[in-house]
Amino acid sequence: MQSRSTPNSLAWAFVALSSPALIATSAQADDEQNGENTLVIQNTMVTAEQEAKQALGSSIITAEDIKRHPPANDLSDIIRREPGVNLTGNSASGARGNNRQIDLRGMGPENTLILIDGKPSSARNAVRYGWNGDRDTRGETNWVPAEAVERIEFLRGPAAARYGSGAMGGVVNIITKRPTQELQGNVSLFTTLPEDHAEGASKRTNFSLSGGLTDDLAFRVYGGLAKTDADDLDINAKSANSALVAGREGVRNKDINGLLSWRLNDEHRLELGSGYSRQGNIYAGDTMNSNGGGDVERISSLYGHETNVMQRSTYDLTHLGDFQWGSTKSSLSYEYVRNWRLNEGLAGGPEGSINDTGADMSRLRNTRLSSEVNLPFSFDSSEHVLTLGGEYLYEVLNDKGSLRPQSFDPSGGAGNEIAGFDRSDSKMSAKSFALFAEDNIVIGDTTITPGLRLDHHEEFGDNYSPSLNVAHKLTDDLTVKGGIARAYKTPNLYQANPNYLLYSRGNGCSTQQTNNGGCYLQGNPNLDPETSVNKEIGLLYDRGTWRTSATYFRNDYKNKIIGGTDVIYDINSGRRVTQWENAGKALVEGVEGNFFVELTPSLDWNTNLTLMLNNDNRDTGEPLSVIPKYTVNSTLDWRATDKLSFQVAGTYFGKQKSPTYNYRTQQNYDLDAQQDVEAYGLVDVSTGYKITKNYDVRFGVNNVFDKQIHRGGNASSSGANTYNQPGRALFAALNISF
Repeated sequence: MQSRSTPNSLAWAFVALSSPALIATSAQADDEQNGENTLVIQNTMVTAEQEAKQALGSSIITAEDIKRHPPANDLSDIIRREPGVNLTGNSASGARGNNRQIDLRGMGPENTLILIDGKPSSARNAVRYGWNGDRDTRGETNWVPAEAVERIEFLRGPAAARYGSGAMGGVVNIITKRPTQELQGNVSLFTTLPEDHAEGASKRTNFSLSGGLTDDLAFRVYGGLAKTDADDLDINAKSANSALVAGREGVRNKDINGLLSWRLNDEHRLELGSGYSRQGNIYAGDTMNSNGGGDVERISSLYGHETNVMQRSTYDLTHLGDFQWGSTKSSLSYEYVRNWRLNEGLAGGPEGSINDTGADMSRLRNTRLSSEVNLPFSFDSSEHVLTLGGEYLYEVLNDKGSLRPQSFDPSGGAGNEIAGFDRSDSKMSAKSFALFAEDNIVIGDTTITPGLRLDHHEEFGDNYSPSLNVAHKLTDDLTVKGGIARAYKTPNLYQANPNYLLYSRGNGCSTQQTNNGGCYLQGNPNLDPETSVNKEIGLLYDRGTWRTSATYFRNDYKNKIIGGTDVIYDINSGRRVTQWENAGKALVEGVEGNFFVELTPSLDWNTNLTLMLNNDNRDTGEPLSVIPKYTVNSTLDWRATDKLSFQVAGTYFGKQKSPTYNYRTQQNYDLDAQQDVEAYGLVDVSTGYKITKNYDVRFGVNNVFDKQIHRGGNASSSGANTYNQPGRALFAALNISF
């Protein structure tokens, strides 16, 4: 892509910020126990980032929470139980319905930024982005084994704007366990056994080892193997009246990750990390549009085999500074993703369905440099911690599978070419820079956190993201908190690339236009970034043994990028050319609530509620994603003795309403297809026992009352009924530590 402008001032400002001279005048204290960067200068000072983690739209899942309710394989199983969190497909179309990902506050998975140890995980960006906004991906929550996680932090709403593009819904930060000075190790075994043999079982084994090599040098390494089987090929045949509507695909995981932490002296620490993960799918028959082009024989022959393999390699070097008057953190990271898959159709009904043209590998390389400094100071009667930071990102994607020569190549006689289309160019790249500043200001019982982030993208120019968060203690127990921020997301590398071309022979085109040879959808380099003004306000009442909170949030979302229907021009005697375009406005608003009470010293009850008031395109009234009207999660934890514990966890999902209108074809779905998913509940029970100091076990039953949902198809045939809810399953876990 060609740059619109050269950000010289930004580049020099970033170099200055990252320079040794500045680092030499900044500081960081590294808390070995929890990996937090805490600052202690006379009085305890709180950075803007730490204050953001106290917002009402924040929450934490601890390692102990994961141990008491272990996920079958993917961390999304437990993440989904937090307030404001749902699992949804990448679009409301229901395509790839069982590849559901984390969706914060109804903004969709692509607007949820997943971090691993504070660094973005972007593997899904190596997967082709479909006409309806779908990707054939599991997302970013299965790159870390559950037992390697120290905690998972959530930021929703205005507090997440500091993280830049892709965080409009919020941020999920998966933090792995830190190195220890004492030699420690762990081996864990886990399995689930579904009662319905048509559903895929899971099993995994993981290990971790940590210790000090010298007084100043510590290491940590973890790894594991996991496998979740695919659902039977015909699991949905009766509910869908078709043998071609797939269940949940399986996955084989291989993970290895290492970290060295070197304490050079009291002021400087260097950390070197590297990891490799492999996710190979176990094909369950998914064809995206639930028809597979009618090739039942090919689908059946591929069932149970790997049809795509995602490999993610990471390398990072981090410097942590801890000085008398401030702190710094600077890192250089490299993420390399290889996405091998059998080629899929890019035209008509077979779009997204595996064909017989072989396989290709797409490669995504992200190089990221980031640096920040935290500077505490006092001014008049206020205490401050000023944070200044900068980032640089270089993305390169080479995808020969999605940008390969195709049978619907439009080139021909004079005037029949599509402008900007070059069938020989499969490479995409983008450079972006960012600077940000935040100040955490404490004045008596009031904390004010203003912030400003400037992002410059070489193709899409400048974006300013101002933010303001405020917290005020009304009494010792009652606090009011609120915030407002402007967040954004740049177009992805497929949407903005004129060499990315999709084609429909007619059925996937607008019905309001005369069909004469079908229509093309082309990448558009002139798109604007998506933006959202996020607001929230709420109350927190904390009496120690019990606490409750309620938060109202509203996101005014505009410029959402969709496959356009406006015809740019015609070629080949009537074939229409359309582009990705920015749509109108959308409104996302709702209420989150939480209630925790310590019923006895050994018995806790924790409940959260998410109520969605709106999640709609303002022009069409259609949902941005298919999510429940409300979700209630409730957990009862009983520590019966020092060794024996019990847990009962329940989730109740409100009605999930069917989309009624297909924007792509500009017509209503058939009434028979407009099927809602009625409200339903799930209950899990488990018990754990600590056999000895080094051995503990846990057994449980997921979905005790065996509530199953069998997918009926996509939105065009089944409305909201586009995913499988697995039934009752037993699980067992064994942890061995030393």
